[in-house]
Amino acid sequence: MTPEGRLIIIGGAEDKQGECEILKEVAAAAGGGSGKLLIVTTATSNPEPAGGTYARLFEGLGVGDVRAIGIESRQDADRKEVQEALEGATCVFFTGGDQLRITSILGGTKVGPLLKRLFRSGIAIAGTSAGASAMSSTMIVTGEEEDSPRKCTVKMAPGLDLLNGCVIDQHFAQRGRIGRLMCAVAQNPHVLGIGIDEDTAAVIEANHLKVSGSGAVTVVDGSTLSYSNVSETRPDQPLALMGVTIHVLPKGYGFDLLQRKPIHYQSRED
Repeated sequence: MTPEGRLIIIGGAEDKQGECEILKEVAAAAGGGSGKLLIVTTATSNPEPAGGTYARLFEGLGVGDVRAIGIESRQDADRKEVQEALEGATCVFFTGGDQLRITSILGGTKVGPLLKRLFRSGIAIAGTSAGASAMSSTMIVTGEEEDSPRKCTVKMAPGLDLLNGCVIDQHFAQRGRIGRLMCAVAQNPHVLGIGIDEDTAAVIEANHLKVSGSGAVTVVDGSTLSYSNVSETRPDQPLALMGVTIHVLPKGYGFDLLQRKPIHYQSRED
């Protein structure tokens, strides 16, 4: 958990017509009028409409230079012009779609290590929905929704490796994904589970998470787990999990990723 730039991890369905609080946060992180924001549409099978929508939004929010780039194949990812576009960006924004498209297309190409290098240099990287799930070292690909946590119902895969020690889920409350996030944490108790509601963002900088938007971020901490039967049950049986710590954090709250402690920003004197 040593992010050096800023991650803006959005739970999907962010407000695009009203106050646009979260998109304004992305625009500000990009540098506003002096910023160069690159929209990566790899996750979606309809890149042009998605890229065009976000380009118009960010231009309307005052970002000086906005460009949508299609990386639709591994060959695209190794193109020189793609790397040059990334190197010139102050913020990279991943749209929603399918997170496995992001990692299977970008993984092992020149884009993967370039993103990590740029992030270490201090640029902002944002992603919504599938673009959010792909941020972590290990990501949730799919899993049962609106059900109790059950063994082997969550499929995991390597992510973009921008955030270590966490696993992210999105559209969290709206799709009833608490069970599958708890299952992911039960299988990997050393990681923090971060569930992000729609129109909500977890903004992470210097190992601190701050909540933005209209919903909540749910943090599942498996380090306090005293017992689970995850290694003993059949896949169709509910898991027993004892001692798991859960924090529900709306706007005005945050979380220290290193100390594993919630923060109430409004109550801090600084």
